[in-house]
Amino acid sequence: MSDPVELATTPLPKVRREADVELRKARIKDVDQIYQLIRYWAERGLMLVRSHNHLYENLRDFFVLEDEDGHIVGSGALHILWHDIAEVRGLAIHPERQGQGLGRWIALAAEREAKDLGIPQIFAWTLQVRFFTSLGYHVTTREALPPKVYAECSACPFYDNCREIGVTKILSPEEAYKRPTSGP
Repeated sequence: MSDPVELATTPLPKVRREADVELRKARIKDVDQIYQLIRYWAERGLMLVRSHNHLYENLRDFFVLEDEDGHIVGSGALHILWHDIAEVRGLAIHPERQGQGLGRWIALAAEREAKDLGIPQIFAWTLQVRFFTSLGYHVTTREALPPKVYAECSACPFYDNCREIGVTKILSPEEAYKRPTSGP
């Protein structure tokens, strides 16, 4: 007989709510802390877990918020999928630092980077729809996004039972993806 599986066991370090934070691009030394932060929320069913391998391979996509004590209290990434669209993913804030605008700071940093790169549209899969709509995103369907977006969904373990909602934000209307219409 096997031992019962414990859920929601990832510990996070105690952090000071009032500690100053710095937004910066992630570094190799941050991977373990990013992993723990994302895993903490994934164990609670609020986001997808990302493996260490995934984090290393996509480290250049990530921003972090590091507090003055050296703790990563927030993470998020801008993952480019194609010339006209990128995904905001891995957005996680330490539970003791929630409600301070840190998630907004990371999301806006990802948006700024997308604009700087000339990417006309960003999107996210989320269970925190109100957070994204407060930043100007609009709820969308998987089918309204470019096929490249949902092609990645087929590799997700929750593909058949996905609870996440798609949200998108147009940064450059004249260059953003427009779903092909059929007919003459």
